Amino acid sequence: MSRNPYTQAAGLVLILLLLGILVYFVRFNSPDVTDPARGGKATVVQRVEQYGAAARGRLAGPFRQAGLDYPPKEVLFVGIKDTAKLEVWGRAATDQPFRWIVTYPILGASGTLGPKLREGDRQVPEGIYDVESLNPNSRFHLSLRVSYPNAFDRRMGTADGRRNLGGDIMIHGGTASIGCLAMGDDVAEELFILAADTGIKNCSIILTPVDFRVRDLPATMPPTPEWTNTLYQTIRQNLAELPPAPQ
Repeated sequence: MSRNPYTQAAGLVLILLLLGILVYFVRFNSPDVTDPARGGKATVVQRVEQYGAAARGRLAGPFRQAGLDYPPKEVLFVGIKDTAKLEVWGRAATDQPFRWIVTYPILGASGTLGPKLREGDRQVPEGIYDVESLNPNSRFHLSLRVSYPNAFDRRMGTADGRRNLGGDIMIHGGTASIGCLAMGDDVAEELFILAADTGIKNCSIILTPVDFRVRDLPATMPPTPEWTNTLYQTIRQNLAELPPAPQ
């Protein structure tokens, strides 16, 4: 019996549609792993050679205005969720105060105020983190891996009986993200080069629901676990070491 050509065509269209949905899901919802389209072979050193001169040129003005030599001894990134801002701070020595360098808009994130609790909750984490590694072959241009879950996250997960805490949280290029901070490609290059030149062991990150230096949590704050009070007190203490950044 011959097959109806219209039925075959409709079936092919459905298959192509499903494949398109799958590609979209993988592209924008999968962990920030190697991008096959970029070959996945470049090293951090090669990306620094490729993007370093231009990124350092763009950073020169902010560092000059901050009165800091490049690269600094330490870098601190402060991501503020409610205003979608990422502040960059640096200092020339561990016994000196941090100086504000530049503030970037966060172009893409997801979720609400409140900590990340589990895989798939679409939340940007909240807490004190390190830059765990640099990905020179990111699906989202270049990326910095956030050390989520940290010891506090794991301890609270155990206390709550939560096992799958999620991971693969990045600060990366592009404008689309789920649980990460998408900064745009040019800014991702600047952050990547800055972290590489400074050394990731000298880079730390504060991710906070609001800027506790100038405001408190909103009345519309979503419900959070009881231990979040302890977490926010720690974030407040760390932010208290910095003056409010210029607007």
